Amino acid sequence: MKPKHTILLVEDEVEPAEMLAKFLEMNEYNVLLAHDGKKALELIDKQTSNIHLAVLDIMVPYVDGKEICRVIRRHPVLNSIPVIFLTAKDKEIDEIEGLELGADDYISKPASLKLVKARIDSLLRRQQPQNSKWIHHGDLLLDVNGKDLFYKDSRIDLTSTEYALMELFFQNPKRVFSRQEILEHIGGDDRFVFDRTVDVHIKNLRLKLGNAADMIRTYRGIGYGLNRDSLPV
Repeated sequence: MKPKHTILLVEDEVEPAEMLAKFLEMNEYNVLLAHDGKKALELIDKQTSNIHLAVLDIMVPYVDGKEICRVIRRHPVLNSIPVIFLTAKDKEIDEIEGLELGADDYISKPASLKLVKARIDSLLRRQQPQNSKWIHHGDLLLDVNGKDLFYKDSRIDLTSTEYALMELFFQNPKRVFSRQEILEHIGGDDRFVFDRTVDVHIKNLRLKLGNAADMIRTYRGIGYGLNRDSLPV
């Protein structure tokens, strides 16, 4: 039997939270449930090694979901786990802010239990190791097996969505991807998203790449891809 993944679920609406927790447990997940931000931070502190993914409602008491996400992204162990934000319906500003903080996905409430599970399944599949493989472009080295990116031997901390983007570009170095193609790759099916979603992830990636930021190029009117001028002929 494969080990269960553990989900940190932070949601202050008690009934929907308990329904989602029970549904996930019925589908072979462990759930750590917190109804406020203080409890969530306690769980992060006490259950660090057990948490594989976080589902955070943005508006929870005491410490909001955005601050919890910041704590996770600064955490020495949890900094690369997938994070999903639950947002009020049609709140684009919440979605953009969440992505800028390093969230991997967002779901507008109310959402079906099956949809939330599908998004969790999708993000955790990305975390599973594949056959050992290294891809080298310029001063960047992608470890497909370890899901890591290195710049001149220094590891760059990426969220799972940022890693998925780099893997897409590295495995297709001469292709240019439209925003819609990128959204389908990083987000799966059944989601309504804005073009700006991709732009935010690209912006975050470039900031983290630092001196190698120009490796990701904007092809005006088309989309994004690796900078062909930096690739071997």
